[in-house]
Amino acid sequence: MNYEIEPLNSTHIRENFSCGQSILDDYIKNQASQDIRRKLSTCFVLTDEKNNVIGYYTLSNTSIERATLPNEIIKKLPPSYKNLPATLLGRLAVDKNYFGRKLGEFLLVDAMKKSVLVAKESVGSMALIVDPIDESAIAFYTKYGFILLPDSGKMFLPMQTILTLFT
Repeated sequence: MNYEIEPLNSTHIRENFSCGQSILDDYIKNQASQDIRRKLSTCFVLTDEKNNVIGYYTLSNTSIERATLPNEIIKKLPPSYKNLPATLLGRLAVDKNYFGRKLGEFLLVDAMKKSVLVAKESVGSMALIVDPIDESAIAFYTKYGFILLPDSGKMFLPMQTILTLFT
């Protein structure tokens, strides 16, 4: 099956989506369209041949406190910035009927590509930030090089690191 990721729209069927996390299931079914209309986030979906959503992720702008970053990152940044611009990968989920097919990785790579492209060409962003929902999510993101920020529970991956993956 060839998979395509596209922005969420009204033709996508979301009612049957279930990843096993009610907060993520409810989001795609009930809140994602509102967030898009309000310009709070963008939502990208992966669909099957019948246009059912089988995975999704959201992106938005955020900032991260300089003090929460590791010293090796801080020393490379101008001291005048208390908060640093970043991109938030707010949600990432795959329908449980599609677990084990590496679709989470497929969605993550797409989110990284979009994030680094915007950071290079349009809006400053020094890192991709995630806020893992549980220990399983922490393990997933760690596998792809994200670094845990213990004080906040968030994880980050510098845009410079992402950039090297796609050049």
